[in-house]
Amino acid sequence: MAEAFVGTWNLKESEKFDEYMKELGVGFATRKVGNLTKPTTIISVDGDKVTVKTQSTIKNTELSFKLGEEFDETTADDRKVKSIVTVEDGKMVHIQKWDNKETSLVREVSGNALTLTLTLGQVVCTRRYEKAE
Repeated sequence: MAEAFVGTWNLKESEKFDEYMKELGVGFATRKVGNLTKPTTIISVDGDKVTVKTQSTIKNTELSFKLGEEFDETTADDRKVKSIVTVEDGKMVHIQKWDNKETSLVREVSGNALTLTLTLGQVVCTRRYEKAE
């Protein structure tokens, strides 16, 4: 299930991340910093618990959850959301809901590449990661 996602992933390129953050309501200064940040994502699985750590020079976050179970999350931009993560068709699908809004974060692995597709309304952001050696 989630084992395909296990590893350390370094951000290589990002498209429309500023537009995505703007749609989320992230302020200008935070977006500026967010656009310069090249985070590393570390995904691990321990039994039925999945942990996703995101590390950057600006901020580190860590999420632990069980697939298919809703949990409370505070996002990197300090939104309080209800989240649920599932694995569907080989993709890790993370849905966040807050204030009658919903965004999806879909991770897909192909070889040594991980693609993260962020969708909110009409805005679709693609972030490409490469597996660290």
